[in-house]
Amino acid sequence: MYPTSNVAEHHDAAPHLPGIHVLLDIWRPRNPASLDISLIEKMLRQAAQVAGATVLDVKLHSFGESGGITGVAILAESHITIHTWPELEYVAMDIFMCGACSVRACSEVIKDFLKPEIFTVSEHQRGVPDATRDVNVNHKADN
Repeated sequence: MYPTSNVAEHHDAAPHLPGIHVLLDIWRPRNPASLDISLIEKMLRQAAQVAGATVLDVKLHSFGESGGITGVAILAESHITIHTWPELEYVAMDIFMCGACSVRACSEVIKDFLKPEIFTVSEHQRGVPDATRDVNVNHKADN
């Protein structure tokens, strides 16, 4: 689902770099479970596991029945965060993992779970001093 990018090539060539930081902009999730805090926790844990990461803790907060959810999966390899705005049909997430973990596999689990109409991915290679480290990938979800 991800096109080849300079970020991925650079990371593969230098696996000692801190990792890839991914921002997800998720519009119109079609899975009503995106409003369920226990299912969000399950999604975060599954996404981390598929990525090869170690979950240390998950902290989530619901802003009530019609409000959003905010939270973080704290990983030995870094974190996954989520912030939802049901009134906007929008979910913002960020994933940062170091080591051999796959942010792409993690992103795919999230996409498969939320089933969004639009799924936008922005990648940033952490620990690279040059200015060519940003790659933006925009696409409509093909669910």
